[in-house]
Amino acid sequence: VALAQALAGAGHLLVGITAASAKSLDRVQASLPGLDVLAADEVIARAELLLLAIPDDELVATIDGFAKAGLWRSGQIVAHTSAKFGYEVFAPASSVGAIAMAIHPAMSFTATSIDVARLAESFFAVSAPAVALPIAQALVIEMGGEPVVISAQQRAAYAEAFDVATNFSAMVDRKSTRLNSSHTD
Repeated sequence: VALAQALAGAGHLLVGITAASAKSLDRVQASLPGLDVLAADEVIARAELLLLAIPDDELVATIDGFAKAGLWRSGQIVAHTSAKFGYEVFAPASSVGAIAMAIHPAMSFTATSIDVARLAESFFAVSAPAVALPIAQALVIEMGGEPVVISAQQRAAYAEAFDVATNFSAMVDRKSTRLNSSHTD
């Protein structure tokens, strides 16, 4: 939702969004009132730029499923937000002429309104074929972020480093919250 808000704020026309849960639907309705909530195939049919912001373990199967359904199309820009995968995961979409890229914001999302503002303070790991890399970088800049190019060879190390940093930060936050609570009792 935050990425959609950031893209809309940069002047992109949002044509639809999917919501996989009631909680997601509530966030969409609160943050993007009036935006059509559609089935994935309808969003793909309408979108010139499709951004998949789904869990890592669902990405490959989702991309392959859309390919088997014949939903990808030539000239469509397709991006995902996974730290784990580069643009190469979109091979089924690229094979029909879609323009693939990976755009991973190096931040943890809170599912609150502060996420859009935090995007402007974030680095984004980007990867795309050389001809499309400027498009990926421009999208990140439009959302207020700072693009950092990550090669296919760097992807695994980047994903591991992000995971370690995220888990460490969460651990420090939990520990400091517990310590703070014990001092206020």
